[in-house]
Amino acid sequence: MGTPTTQFSYQLPAVAIAQQPLEPRDASRLLDVDDLSDHTFSDLPTLLSPGDVVVVNRSRVRAARLLGTKTGGGGRVEALLLRPLSGDVWQAVVRPARRLRPGATLDFGAIKATIETQPRDGLAEISLKAEGLLEDAIATTGTVPLPPYIHEQLADPERYQTIFARTVGSAAAPTAGLHFTTRVVEALRARSIDVVEVELIVGLDTFRPITAANIEDHQIHSESLIIPAEAAAAINDRSGDLVAVGTTVVRALESRANGDGRVEVGSVDTRLYITPGYRFKVVDRLITNFHLPETSLIVLVAAFMGDRWRHAYETALGRGYRFASFGDAMIATRSGGPL
Repeated sequence: MGTPTTQFSYQLPAVAIAQQPLEPRDASRLLDVDDLSDHTFSDLPTLLSPGDVVVVNRSRVRAARLLGTKTGGGGRVEALLLRPLSGDVWQAVVRPARRLRPGATLDFGAIKATIETQPRDGLAEISLKAEGLLEDAIATTGTVPLPPYIHEQLADPERYQTIFARTVGSAAAPTAGLHFTTRVVEALRARSIDVVEVELIVGLDTFRPITAANIEDHQIHSESLIIPAEAAAAINDRSGDLVAVGTTVVRALESRANGDGRVEVGSVDTRLYITPGYRFKVVDRLITNFHLPETSLIVLVAAFMGDRWRHAYETALGRGYRFASFGDAMIATRSGGPL
């Protein structure tokens, strides 16, 4: 018997899904799940202790949404670039998939594309051509893809990037990091709380719910990650808790954990799918947003928090917290306490 996906469902009113980020970034609310107390994100340094290490994801969202036309009068098309595969071939979500067959050519202005494989659930391999460097053409031709539940345009596209964003490649932002400001980082370091960066390129699963009846049957995709030597040194030498900022950081750290509270330096691809029953090796505390029902993200949160996740979500909804990418955040200690 598997674990029904419906166990990770809850009623999420549309009005609870934040459509715009707050200003300033650290004005968002922060629920401390351990005692269900309410804070603002700027309070984070007071909720942590000297010797703790906070780990953020430095990945930057690529301007990966291309809008154009199918050559030969085929109408408007869209491609969401997920990741490069080899040479000029990329994995992408294409729409309308039913009208796109291998060999079809697409015109995105400065970028031309050819469908290389039959789309399956919208996912296809496409080859891209551009004058000059392709990444430069993507940056100038494409737009940053917002999640499908965001229906309003951003006045400033940089608000969907964290202040740590360095390495271009993600299809979505590591949204727990959106709450950080320079002021918060400086306050953390003033309390002898280190802030270090790792990298996980966020891919397709951020966009799609679990469609399988049981969570064990969900197929998670591969994502690339890097644990730099500087980050690993701070993590492995810490005297306090390891605080992961977002589910992407949890997966990166746990993928490189060696079982004794330490992480290994290096870059790998991971398919780590964290579900209830998973034994966490290195992460002590988690800062994360409130996720949509029946997603791999909320399954990870349930694995980390145990049954507390549902009460925390009910509390947040009852107190008017804002949900999803531009919503508020929560901080929780791993179920069972520190390692």
